[in-house]
Amino acid sequence: MVCILVVEDEPSLALGLQEDLSIEGYEVEVARDGESALERALARSFDLIVLDVMLPKKDGFEVCRQLRREGARVPILMLTAKTQESDKVLGLEIGADDYVTKPFSGRELRARIKALLRRTVADVADIYRFGDVEVDFARCELRRGGQVVEVTPVEIKMLAAFVRQPGRALTREQILSDVWGHGTFVTDRVVDAHVVNLRRKIEPVATEPRYLVSVRGIGYRFDPE
Repeated sequence: MVCILVVEDEPSLALGLQEDLSIEGYEVEVARDGESALERALARSFDLIVLDVMLPKKDGFEVCRQLRREGARVPILMLTAKTQESDKVLGLEIGADDYVTKPFSGRELRARIKALLRRTVADVADIYRFGDVEVDFARCELRRGGQVVEVTPVEIKMLAAFVRQPGRALTREQILSDVWGHGTFVTDRVVDAHVVNLRRKIEPVATEPRYLVSVRGIGYRFDPE
């Protein structure tokens, strides 16, 4: 059974989410503050976390950030009452997989959850090597020449998207869908910025890319050989 951790401090909303998701056939646990959520998420394996931003003790951003620092790969869906674009960008940048803005419908939330559960890197080998680069998807680590290189969760997801389809040109729209999911507001420029950052970390010469090459008028192609 798929197990979901719901992190929400408003009792009525937490109960409503627990009942709604249980009816859908999910096993649901509820945490009411950021500290207990972090402890539970690190103590057992959840298939997905529904994480409110505004929480006592630790806010959702900090919970998400610490989980990713610990190497947790569990999909995270953030709930936020904030409408500022910068807050949503921050959530995605620190490792959240998707977000839903309050108030939301149960139907929308269920659809987002199902989409996240489908979108995993399970079809990528835990360890993938090319050149002097080794990517450990299980640990969310990248090593180059044996040395650990700091990468973000988004960069790991982007590498997984390319590794799935080596030698194939991917459009920016395809990359957005694979990494951030449908319906997000992330722009093509964000994709380009992450590609530039990845090149600095995996290319012998970042300005003369060998592995992550541009395809004019389309997007990018990963050439591991």
